[in-house]
Amino acid sequence: MPAVVDKEKCNGCESCVEECPVECITMEGEGDDKHAVVNAEECTDCETCVDVCEQGAISMTE
Repeated sequence: MPAVVDKEKCNGCESCVEECPVECITMEGEGDDKHAVVNAEECTDCETCVDVCEQGAISMTE
């Protein structure tokens, strides 16, 4: 169950990128369209990104 990012809620702060222990989160886009993207194949479901996201833009899939 990898993490997924709600692009509408993500403000591109990069907190999740910095905290991800397996470095599977990258940023895409520029300016107001900048948002996080999770590589589902590398995600270990640790939920660290969910915990650090102040916007509530990241959740776990089922």
